[in-house]
Amino acid sequence: MSKKRKTIALVAHDNRKKELVEWVDWNRDALLQHNIVCTGTTGKLIEETLIEKLKPTEISQLNIIRMKSGPLGGDQQLGALIVEGKIDLMVFFWDPMQQQAHDVDVKALLRITVLYNIPTACNRSTADFLISSELFDEDYIPKPMNVDDYLNRKIDV
Repeated sequence: MSKKRKTIALVAHDNRKKELVEWVDWNRDALLQHNIVCTGTTGKLIEETLIEKLKPTEISQLNIIRMKSGPLGGDQQLGALIVEGKIDLMVFFWDPMQQQAHDVDVKALLRITVLYNIPTACNRSTADFLISSELFDEDYIPKPMNVDDYLNRKIDV
């Protein structure tokens, strides 16, 4: 298999942003080989941290695209990218201890990752397993969920 530059979505709720930024910093060499898409505030923090730590020659390798902040539509933007086949995996450190103003968007985003079979880490351990997988740097096409029954259902009107 050949090496593939993946597009990785990185998202974190406020109480988990520090943990995600630390994880990104720890894995920066691996992540620099890929495209990164983040929700707004998370992307800003990740970008600032990486620019501070990278050598000037490495900064040109940094490819971060920032969507809107999650509560302002960023989660929905990421969901749309997943549906369009533009996200290869997602690391989403969500906060299980805090209710979010945009909980329905969070649920919708996680639902879309399952529907489209996008590898998704919701905690550091799973993120470590994903980034250390042999498949992380290889071509991989996830098999989406079969939705034929849904698409072909009979609706009485």
